[in-house]
Amino acid sequence: MNLNFQTSLSIPYTNNSQKIRAMSEPWTEKNIFCPNCGNKLSEQKNNKKVSDFLCKNCLENFEQKASKKKFKWKVISSEYYTLIKRIKEKNKPNFFFLHYLDWIFSVNDFFVVPKYFFVAEIIEKRKPLSSTAKRAGWTGSNILFSKIPNSWKIYYIEDWKEISKEKILEKWQKTAFLKDIKKDNLKGWILDIMNCIEFLDKKIFTLKEIYTFEKNLERLHPENKNIKAKIRQQLQFLRNKWYLKFLEKRGNYMIL
Repeated sequence: MNLNFQTSLSIPYTNNSQKIRAMSEPWTEKNIFCPNCGNKLSEQKNNKKVSDFLCKNCLENFEQKASKKKFKWKVISSEYYTLIKRIKEKNKPNFFFLHYLDWIFSVNDFFVVPKYFFVAEIIEKRKPLSSTAKRAGWTGSNILFSKIPNSWKIYYIEDWKEISKEKILEKWQKTAFLKDIKKDNLKGWILDIMNCIEFLDKKIFTLKEIYTFEKNLERLHPENKNIKAKIRQQLQFLRNKWYLKFLEKRGNYMIL
């Protein structure tokens, strides 16, 4: 895979963001496949698109964010209320994130975050523009990367290293069961438990270790009065979906 942008595509533009879009989106269309089915992606036409890319085989759609900075803490995104509405729609997009090196215009990192991980809790509302601004009252947003665990990011390229297609497709399918969960509160619980498991940074962990997050989960779910029982319920759900395995020693689990 050629990781370099075709810089000649940026010549007609003077605005930096337009230049990057003109170079990065054709690069993605040429090099990146659909993580759901493995087929080629098509770039959507500017005057028709509700997303940047579409897989015409399985109809998954994708929006792309490109940045010369690593995606670590916050990423400036679109208008807040529009984005919140978008991620609640039935056809909401998956998100591609492209980190490029601006001194050579080359892709350093490229990964996808599946749409079912995008919930309102990871979107931060920015301060509205002042009354004297050209777009007075316009409210921007940030995507809080600090709330997106690494296990939710499916890399195609990481630090200039290309990941095999087989691994990408396999990792996508590992959490695809989340697409079928329609209730936000249920999905929120599952994602929170997956987050706790990610924080432990262990292949094998114990129920006792997950219980250490009880106070944090109480703050996130004040309506629930039996947190430990809810934790066990979500671990059982993740086992039934082949995300976890219960080990012979009681209260021990392994990530599959």
